[in-house]
Amino acid sequence: MARIRLSGERIRGELVRKIEELSGQNLLACNQCGKCSAGCPAAAVMDLLPNQVIRYAQFGLEEVLAANSIWVCAACQTCYARCPHGVDLPRVMEALRVIALEQQGDRLRPQELDPQKVAELPQLAVVGGFRKFTMMGG
Repeated sequence: MARIRLSGERIRGELVRKIEELSGQNLLACNQCGKCSAGCPAAAVMDLLPNQVIRYAQFGLEEVLAANSIWVCAACQTCYARCPHGVDLPRVMEALRVIALEQQGDRLRPQELDPQKVAELPQLAVVGGFRKFTMMGG
């Protein structure tokens, strides 16, 4: 039986290249051990577990951009600390958020928030939240 060789370029589509470019991570370094998902404090409320997010990303599946998980990720670095291959999954999540915002637009508009609610929130939470949900300055 003849062996078919595909170049990495043919296998890795535009989405994969963009995620890797934005995140600085090699998606294929992940071997799906699941340690990221096992340690994730937000996994219980994610629609895709962290290892599933990276698997979707590895295959270039656009569905990952619609996953709630990319917005739920707190970027706490637990997954990165546990990864035996040093894949910085929070950087991948951030790249996915950037791509989703480029394609779908802002999910939250600051001018639509109740000023009283904003005054009650810790400023760090406001800044951190808007970094995820808007393309400020971008």
